[in-house]
Amino acid sequence: MDAALVIRNADVVTEDGIRRADVLVESGMIVAVGPDLTVGSAGRTVDATGHLLCPGFIDLHAHSALRPFDDPLLSAKVGQGFTTELICPDGLGPAPLSDATVDTRRRYLQGLEPSTNARWDWRSMESYLDALQSAAASANMTSCVPHSAVRESVMGNADRAPDRREMSAMKDLVADSLAAGGRAVSFGMIYAPGLYADTDELRQIAEIAAAYDVPLVPHVRNEAAGVIDSISEFVRVCEETGAHLHVSHVKLVGVPHLLSDLLHTLSEAQDRIRLTCDQYPYGAGSTLLSALLPGYAFDGGPRATLERVSDRSERERMARDMHAGLPHWENLFAACGPENIVITQAAGARRDTVSKTVAAIADETNTDPAIAVIDLLRDTELDACMIDHYSTEKVVREIFTSSGALVGSDGVFNPHPHPRLYGTAPRVLGRYALREQLITVPEAIRRLSTGPAEILGLTDRGVIAPDKRADLVLIDPARYLDTATYDEPHSFPPGVELVTVGGVPVWENGAHTGQRPGVVDGVPQAASTGDVR
Repeated sequence: MDAALVIRNADVVTEDGIRRADVLVESGMIVAVGPDLTVGSAGRTVDATGHLLCPGFIDLHAHSALRPFDDPLLSAKVGQGFTTELICPDGLGPAPLSDATVDTRRRYLQGLEPSTNARWDWRSMESYLDALQSAAASANMTSCVPHSAVRESVMGNADRAPDRREMSAMKDLVADSLAAGGRAVSFGMIYAPGLYADTDELRQIAEIAAAYDVPLVPHVRNEAAGVIDSISEFVRVCEETGAHLHVSHVKLVGVPHLLSDLLHTLSEAQDRIRLTCDQYPYGAGSTLLSALLPGYAFDGGPRATLERVSDRSERERMARDMHAGLPHWENLFAACGPENIVITQAAGARRDTVSKTVAAIADETNTDPAIAVIDLLRDTELDACMIDHYSTEKVVREIFTSSGALVGSDGVFNPHPHPRLYGTAPRVLGRYALREQLITVPEAIRRLSTGPAEILGLTDRGVIAPDKRADLVLIDPARYLDTATYDEPHSFPPGVELVTVGGVPVWENGAHTGQRPGVVDGVPQAASTGDVR
């Protein structure tokens, strides 16, 4: 048998164990796995003695929907072993759109999905995925259908329930987007306009997801004091519709005393519905700075929000509510505290605030911390992001070990990003599994590769076996470890010897190869040669 790539003597990892084997790759696919394989002509041979060979990692929560238009190499992701990314989580994404919503969607996403080169000339999910394929990223992309984009396309940014016609139009748009290649339906219940949806709206969207056999992937309404009720809302929706529930980034924001209740809620629900979840292995989040504002601030869209952050009476109202809270509102500002909120991106003249805490900015400007946030949003025209520290490492690890959570980085490409952008996979496999043995190495691969492939219906990847895509990660287990920190986040993990996407090396010996073989699921592909000679 001839092969373009032969990997010899690797410790091949599956969710069932580790075995010594050779792996042969031809035309982008794995063609044989076994000990001492006989090869005719080999384009390239890699001696993997003493190294772990893993199926490519799948990032279940990736804010990379626009990144390939500006940075198709995606080095921060492939450099740690991610070969597939699930984009458009949290109900947030650049499609579907209408002519009337292009500007508002673009403005709302600017802090989280900044892009200079994206043309925004698509309207449907199908045309967006075609444009994304044309960007030719190094990693594979598979997309959620983002609920907020759907809702905005149909009914704008109004804080109200849809009428019958609007609800029908939203369901049709979700169905069209799933038919175009969407693999899940995501919700962001703290992001506008999705946060205005009531449970009945979620239920009707879930009916479409169930019909297409794809999961609901929500950022639930409240991950602080209301976390149990917020997860339970989606559990009820899935009980009634038969949809699969996959809860995004399970966490406890400032409420460690709810740990037992959280784990019980997840475990008990798994007896009634198909429920999975993901987690990033850190006790801090990263998102839009505007997420600190009360929900009413977004009624009417970004222009209306900008008017509010400039209006004296509205500023005072928002600041008062940020300090005192509102019924059923998560209130990240109060849950984390201004001393634990760090600016990671700020446009224009406020770039000097990057890496500073809100508390420090308030001290420097002699303002109330809530007003300091509102000023930043006004001055940057909402183009600002943050890291919010909300939990201890002990709670993070207990959730991770007890819940069976899969892995999603939730990485955001900010100037001073959260370390999870570079460090998620090596923290799970390198630190939690190899170093500290919180979980086994095969269990880490279930969480990073096999499990994500299964819930997304990606039957061509997630395991190292014949007739599967040659998305592979070869690591040195003695060196592979997360090195990114909150102070120095731009740090690639050592020990990543080789990453292939469709058999093509994209990362080798600590550096990107420049190759861009990634595919977008749902878009027809030309035949791959997988030529690595």
